[in-house]
Order: sequence, then C-alpha cells, then structure tokens
Amino acid sequence: MAACHAGLSKVAPGLLRAMLASCFCVLLCASAFSFAGEASQKSSLKYFPVGPIYEYRWKLLELALAHTRDEAADVRLEPFAEDVTQNRGISLLQSGAIDVIALGTNTEREAQMLPVKIDILRGIIGYRVLVIRKADQASIALMDEQALRQQLTFGLNSQWADLAILRANGFTVVTSTNYENLFGMLAGGRFDAFTRGLNEAYLEIEKHKAQFPQLTTEKSKALYFPYPVYFWVRKDNKQLASRIERGLKLALADGSFRRLFESYHAKEIKQLASERRQLIRLANPVLPADTLEPDTRWWWH
Repeated sequence: MAACHAGLSKVAPGLLRAMLASCFCVLLCASAFSFAGEASQKSSLKYFPVGPIYEYRWKLLELALAHTRDEAADVRLEPFAEDVTQNRGISLLQSGAIDVIALGTNTEREAQMLPVKIDILRGIIGYRVLVIRKADQASIALMDEQALRQQLTFGLNSQWADLAILRANGFTVVTSTNYENLFGMLAGGRFDAFTRGLNEAYLEIEKHKAQFPQLTTEKSKALYFPYPVYFWVRKDNKQLASRIERGLKLALADGSFRRLFESYHAKEIKQLASERRQLIRLANPVLPADTLEPDTRWWWH
C-alpha cells in the first residue's frame, strides 16, 4: 500500500484515482482468495438433528469421513447447539449455519438440498410400531387394518415426512409442532397412537417411562413404508457430498458400515425376529420417482 502512496503529489488527479482503485482491487481480491481458502479447509462440520436416537447417524458419518482421510483434510463433527425444527434445520443448512443433515427423503427436500443417495438406515425407520396407552392394548390387538383407519386417531409432528404418508393412506392424524408434546397429548387422550421407527420407539419409551408410565409400544401391529434416510448438504457443496458418498461406499465394501448398523440396532433386530405382528404395508407418495427400494436384508427379510 505504501507504493500506492509514493509520489502521489506528482501524479495527475485522474491517474491518481485509477492507481488507488487498482490497489483497492488487488487488496479485495487477495482478501476474497484468503476467505475462500479458509472455507475450503473447514476444520469442523455442524450437524443436525441431535439427540440419543440420532447417535448412530453421526457415528456413521464419522466412519465415512475416516475412510477418506487420505483424500481430503480431516474434519471434526460438532452438533448444532440450538433445538430447532426440521424445517428450520433445512433453512440453516441452506444458509451455511449447518453443514450436514441426516433425514428421510421426499420430493421437496431433494429440491432444497443435495442428497447423498445411500440409505443410511437400510429402511428400518420405515418399519413403524405404535406408541399407545397401555390400557388400549387389548382393543387395538383385535382391530383389523380397516378398523385402525376408522377407529384410531394418530398424532404426529407437523414436520415429520410420514405425516403426508399416513394421510395419503387414509389415516386420521392430528399434529403438534413439538415432538416432546406428543407424549403428553397421547397420555391425556388427545389421540390414540403415534408411530415411531423400530429403531426409535423402544428408546423413546424407555426415556419417557418415568414421566409417562401409562405409555407403551403396541405389540400386535406394525406399519411399513419405503423411507430412505440420507445425508444432505447444501446444493453447492458437491465436494463434501462426493467425499461422504465415497466414504460410505468404502465402508459398505469392507463391512464396517454393516457392523456399525448391527451394533446400534442389535436389540431391535433380535426383538423383531421374535415377534409376530400384523404388518400393514403403506404406499409412500412423497418419494421422488427414481428412489430405490430400501435394502432391508441386514435386519428384516
């Protein structure tokens, strides 16, 4: 910058303005290049959603990133600290405040974000058991598929992707914007049941049993619909998406993906093998047309 000021008194006013503008442009470009370099060498990735039932998803992402350390810089995973809704999480990913999301797919989400199209939960979240009041177990056990649709009211979070699926399949549904409120609403008789993935229901009943001892998982019925869960990044973050995809494929090839999945879901897989449930298969109208059917062979045939 000192060079830009040297001998300024001897320079014509027009030429002086041009010289100053040139110096400013050089500094601005250098600053922008430095910022871009910092962004490309990001040392941490913020992820969403956060909580015990999502731990497996982020251990799997760690595994995928570990498989690609020789190809790209190492990064640290950090949970997004705020408790936000799924829709808000997607907005924060688009703005850059969150780097990676792990959620189920639908047409709207694939328009908003860039998916890594490898089903990280192998379809298990589409196998849904019902959370109910214990007092209703006997009557629900006697219901057939038609009676479930006609006699039960289901409660769901208004931002869960399975809301549209249940409604499209003829179920009556009421909603809450807060997931935790569903337990109190069910205990208070606001609705009769809500559905949770096989990998979620038992953990959540255990977590809430002190506060809501009258709730349990229903023992005779299950719903199933195809529902892949992907890692998602911003539309323009193709480099990160490519790295995650390579890492997942390497983990599939060496068996570490499957070992991690089975270690986190061993209890549910064992319990499912011992159960005899009436299975009600549902169509999933929110899936993009090119979505592959989940491969459930690791946990269910």
